[in-house]
Formats: sequence, structure tokens, C-alpha cells
Amino acid sequence: MGDRKSQTANRIPIRFEDDPLYEETSLEDDGAAEEKAVIEADAPSDAQGGGPLTAELVASRAEIKRLQTAVTEAQDALLRRQADFENYRKRVERERTETYHRVVAEAAQKLLPVMDNLSRAVDAERSVETSESAEFRHFLHGVQLISKQLSEVLESFGVQPIAAVGERFDPHIHEAVVTEPSDEHEPDTVVEELARGYRIGDRLLRPAMVKVAAPKSGS
Repeated sequence: MGDRKSQTANRIPIRFEDDPLYEETSLEDDGAAEEKAVIEADAPSDAQGGGPLTAELVASRAEIKRLQTAVTEAQDALLRRQADFENYRKRVERERTETYHRVVAEAAQKLLPVMDNLSRAVDAERSVETSESAEFRHFLHGVQLISKQLSEVLESFGVQPIAAVGERFDPHIHEAVVTEPSDEHEPDTVVEELARGYRIGDRLLRPAMVKVAAPKSGS
């Protein structure tokens, strides 16, 4: 049996050229293959983390993560800056509007007595008898035009008259000077405006002085 094994080991391969399934081998090729396998087994493998490609991959992933974090922080910082700027813009706009209203209010309050006097002159024009001279009536008509022009100027600065007659009495914008029992109007209804009130925006310059309807006694 030992002779058979020896004969098998020393057997020389025979090549048949007509056989397409034949794969040429030799003793020399088998030895080279073994040597190559030993070298590959001893060499470090990149897949096990010991090669330069693995180190480069790890470094690249770390750099990508760092850049993603930096981008996120930059976006958050940009959103905060935008919110801060919007709040600053709104605050500046609010302060500018408040300053404008305060300055206009100071000037308008000095002109309101002039408006009152012109309004009284206009009311006097309506009560003038027809016997008055044409020159006098022409003078009163000029006063009416001046009163209208001044009202338009104040309105251009944002000064608005307060609605009074026919409105329900509001203590925030009306000042009741007189109360009068009435069957024609609901209680707490403004029936007459004695002095016009004005406001600019939400700022009250002067309340309207009014006459207010009151219920009749016993009703």
C-alpha cells in the first residue's frame, strides 16, 4: 500500500490536448501557490483596520461629521441673527412711530384751541341773520375755509377727530359735560358735541366734550 502512495506522489501528469476540460498543473506551480498563500496570510489586511485605506476612511468620516456639525451650528446662528435683526427692526420702527406721534401730539395740542375758535366762528356764520352785510358774511366764509384747511393739515399728520354724536358714550374717549333725559335716544347715547376730541393713532390728544342722553325719571 505504501508503494501505491509513492507511485501516486511521483506520478507525472499527462496532458491530452484534445480534452477541453483538462487544466494544466505542475509540481512547480503547486509550490508557488502555497508560497503565495503563506505570504497573503502573514500580510496585514485593510478590512481588519490595519491598512492605510481604512485609516483614510475613518478620517474622512470624522471630517464629514465635523463639517455637518459646523453647518448645523452656522444655520442655527444665522436663524438667531435673523430673529435678532427682525426684533431690532420692529423695535426701531415702534420707537420711531412713538416719537413721531409724540412730536405731532405736542404741536397739535397747541393748535386745538385755534381749531376751537375757528369752529365757533363757523357756527356763528350759520346763525348770522340775512340782514348782515355781504362783506361780513364773506369774512365768515373765509374763516370757514381756514378752519377746513387747518383740519386737513392736522389730518395729514395723522390727527383724527373722535366720533361723538350718535355714538354710545365711551368714558375712554368722551367726557360727559351734560346729561339730558330723552325719549328720542337710548340712554348713554351722545346727543350733542360741545367740543371736538382728537386722537393720533392710539394716543388720545383730547376727549370729546359731549352731552349724553339719560333715561327720564320714573321710566
